Amino acid sequence: MKNLSVLLLAAAVLAPLPLKAQQLDLATVTCKDFVTSDKETIGYILMWLEGFYADQDAKPIVDFDKMKANGGKLGEYCGKNPTHSLITAADEVMQ
Repeated sequence: MKNLSVLLLAAAVLAPLPLKAQQLDLATVTCKDFVTSDKETIGYILMWLEGFYADQDAKPIVDFDKMKANGGKLGEYCGKNPTHSLITAADEVMQ
């Protein structure tokens, strides 16, 4: 169920992206790539990460305050560790 929810969220978030960005493999994104991305891309990635790290039985609520806090923690971690992968950073701060 969690995988289906994540896929649906990713599809909904990525659908309006311009054609130049058909896919984004988060396994290859570094912290430096993330923090130097445009604001819109950072927002899409944060939304996807929030869905991915949500509990399987979590209510379907988008908590923008939590997302902002996690984004700040992720930005701080990535600022100190620009060569780490974004997923490694997210594993550290979004659990």
